[in-house]
Amino acid sequence: MLYKMTLYKKLTIASVSATFGMTAVLLLSPPVLANQQLMTEVDAQVAEDIQHESFSQWRDAFRRYAKDQGISEATLREAFDQVRYRERIIELDRYQPEFVRPIWEYLDTAVSSTRINNGQDRLAEHRRTAEQMEQRYGVPAEIIVAIWGIESNYGSNFGDFSTLEALATLAFDGRRQQFAREELLAALRIIQQGDIAAEQMRGSWAGAMGHTQFIPTSFEAYAVDGDGDNRRDIWKSIPDVMASTANYLDRAGWQPGQPWGVEVNLPADYDYAQTGRRDSQAWAEQGVEAVSGELPRFDSADVIVPAGADGPAFLVGPNFRAILRYNNATSYALAVATLSDAIAGRDGIQQGWPREEAPLTRDDVQALQRYLNQAGYDVGGADGIMGPNTRQGLRAFQRAEGLTPDGFATQSLLERLRQRVE
Repeated sequence: MLYKMTLYKKLTIASVSATFGMTAVLLLSPPVLANQQLMTEVDAQVAEDIQHESFSQWRDAFRRYAKDQGISEATLREAFDQVRYRERIIELDRYQPEFVRPIWEYLDTAVSSTRINNGQDRLAEHRRTAEQMEQRYGVPAEIIVAIWGIESNYGSNFGDFSTLEALATLAFDGRRQQFAREELLAALRIIQQGDIAAEQMRGSWAGAMGHTQFIPTSFEAYAVDGDGDNRRDIWKSIPDVMASTANYLDRAGWQPGQPWGVEVNLPADYDYAQTGRRDSQAWAEQGVEAVSGELPRFDSADVIVPAGADGPAFLVGPNFRAILRYNNATSYALAVATLSDAIAGRDGIQQGWPREEAPLTRDDVQALQRYLNQAGYDVGGADGIMGPNTRQGLRAFQRAEGLTPDGFATQSLLERLRQRVE
């Protein structure tokens, strides 16, 4: 970044000098710029030209690399040579929301009555296709439709960014450049194979594509031709969309005939700090009971409490973990699971969420992590993300304080920690 800034300054001064002479250079000297914040339209245009010139140089280098990796000259000429840098993509990549959204707010939107009704309509419209994929891959039709609903609101919002421009921009200037570089090469391979034309390869700013938001490497690994036309089209072919989604879950370990999990009641003396998977019988022996009916027969299951001891609890099995392979976030997997239940006409979550709890900002989570480290609970860096290390450290602190060690961060816990270390 320092190199880019230095290059920018040198090229800006050279460009302005060539256009307006040394008087302009003196007027644009660094102290004056810092003190008076001068930025003319000429400066802005010069900066844009330099940025695009630098991206153009990167694009030329990547073009050579892609050709060495087997991408044909014809594909590069038609699909890649006109790819442009998109500042908006970098803005979105660097955007961090102030608040960490509570899971109940996420579910309110993801499993809204409108999305449930639309999902039932889409399932009715494409029932024959969905049931064919269920028979082929063992993944229930309502799960396939639920992922479709969560990923793109049934195709109404899968993004209109050029996948090639999104990935090229991120490979040039994003936070995960190597990842974007690999995905960009995969996107070019997909186009070369003939599954989709370059101008039709569109999706999110992050490079996820089509109705169920496959990144290019996932497309290569899991996309399936569901309609028999010898192309894998997750943009326009619903059979391809459903087949690809079901194939992904099948390959992720989906077990036909098993539910994703069940909502449960936990005993008063439940140990929230325990780790390790158990079969359903072992959980039943601890006093874990289904809210409705019986516990599913799982050989390997987890109890999760995504909002702590005051919120709902769930016993989840291998199929929940398969959904997590699609997107490794508990809120996402629970949204897919409960939306699928609602689409199929099954009951939703019965226990209430602790909606009175104020959400933590990312700054709050970073402070929580710093306080835990200062108090002797090593949780690693303060990145503002409630990962497993942070939850483990928080549970240890809760135990030491005689509190329920559920690992759920609240404002009151943050204040308690602050008082402990200050």
